[in-house]
Amino acid sequence: MTQLDMIKKKVAYLYSVSPKIHINVRLVHPRLELKNDAVEIKGVYKNIFTIEETTTGSPRIHALQYVDILTNNIEIIENIY
Repeated sequence: MTQLDMIKKKVAYLYSVSPKIHINVRLVHPRLELKNDAVEIKGVYKNIFTIEETTTGSPRIHALQYVDILTNNIEIIENIY
């Protein structure tokens, strides 16, 4: 099992058990920066997962790639294992 497969499995586990998580995100394109913000995982798919955040006051949904967790552009604060 590759590291990417393990990341997908952990995100799917969080989605099924406790989808409300805290996350750090530093993406350039599209521009998105979250620091220890509460988000909810809305969907888990083959190559992406979607989150909903309300840092601007209104809910916004973002599609994020699992590979960005591997490259440390996304950090999920919750320790699941």
